[in-house]
Amino acid sequence: MIHGNLPPDLADLRMLREREVSELAGVSLQTLRNWRSDPRKRGRGPAYYKINGSVRYRLSAVLRWIEAGKIEVPR
Repeated sequence: MIHGNLPPDLADLRMLREREVSELAGVSLQTLRNWRSDPRKRGRGPAYYKINGSVRYRLSAVLRWIEAGKIEVPR
């Protein structure tokens, strides 16, 4: 569950694990890891945090990253 037990006004502050981001964004776990570790690919994925050695993504940052990739189709 993406929002967990946070109140609705704080839900976008929730920290996600990489598997949750992988599922939400529709990319493989290995792709997320490549975006973080390969210097040629840095900046392709959403911003992340290292917390006590674990990788975490802020839900709001992931949603902004997904929205930034939006391409409008002319009608």
